[in-house]
Amino acid sequence: MRVSLKDVAAHAGVSIKTVSNVVNNYRHVTPAMRERVQQSIDALGYQPNLAARHLRKGRTGIIALALPELGNPYFAELAAAVIDAASAHDYIVLLDHTGGLREQEVLVSQGFRARVIDGLILSPIELETEDLRDRTENVPLVLLGERDYGLPYDHIAIDNVAAARAAVRHLVGLGRREVAFIGARRGRSEPAQLRIRGWREELSAAGLPADEGLVAATDGWGHMDGATAMARILESGRRPDAVFAYNDPMAIGAMRVLHERGLRVPEDIAVVGFDDVVEGRFGAVTLTSVSPDKEAIGRLAVESVLARLGGGTPPEPRRVWADYRLVERESTLGRSVPGGGRQG
Repeated sequence: MRVSLKDVAAHAGVSIKTVSNVVNNYRHVTPAMRERVQQSIDALGYQPNLAARHLRKGRTGIIALALPELGNPYFAELAAAVIDAASAHDYIVLLDHTGGLREQEVLVSQGFRARVIDGLILSPIELETEDLRDRTENVPLVLLGERDYGLPYDHIAIDNVAAARAAVRHLVGLGRREVAFIGARRGRSEPAQLRIRGWREELSAAGLPADEGLVAATDGWGHMDGATAMARILESGRRPDAVFAYNDPMAIGAMRVLHERGLRVPEDIAVVGFDDVVEGRFGAVTLTSVSPDKEAIGRLAVESVLARLGGGTPPEPRRVWADYRLVERESTLGRSVPGGGRQG
């Protein structure tokens, strides 16, 4: 049988209200009383009924997270960060997969699950401003990603232009002069546009040409897309000395093609990715990558949703920049050799 607050109160010799105060972490409980009640909770194995707690507040205890590509390692890691952040607030996360399709993103944003969720975190790809402008659902919405809709919704992003410039600056600082960009996705894609803008700006700042012949457009952002793009550049007769890839899977695909063509990474061609997914840290050549603070993005997104459920006057909508850093590994620096030096 499920242990109740009444059972804990009887075991501890206190009132049900006192047990409730301890369970809900109210401040006005003495340390001695808190310890006494906690001992009874531990002894009886009491577990709070979170569903009932949320229902008493008129909530479901569920936040929806809608992502475009669950198979993409970045989004899988981001989902884990959101789930961890929500769990810290006794919320569970309902995952939705939009496939990056506008009709699915509209469906999600318009609240087809509104009766079962307290808030929505959405990472859109094709959603248009008018789709959100016409939104009538009052479930709190938080947007992830780089596209600025100019509408009153909380928005969590990183500075993609600055991050891309940091990646290219690293390559130029290593003496690379012909830096290719793979992943300029065909059609509209705000992140791709921002990252290629950063590529152009940093090359220009270094006094180097942004050679459009070294830009490879793709239809997708997976390993095969990166491999195909790299092969296309090489088959055109061009041989860059560095590659900046839109994301890590594309960088890993590119490195596979370079290996098959007998080109060494980084001795012949240095490679930088974006997103710092776990896979890139365990290849034969570990991958230098721009690392967004995924934990912070998840935490900020959940906190933004909950802030709009707190009652009273909701906070003003805000755009929050999460941090990032460039993690330098073997794909640009080479392997360590005895004596503390680097090979390549």
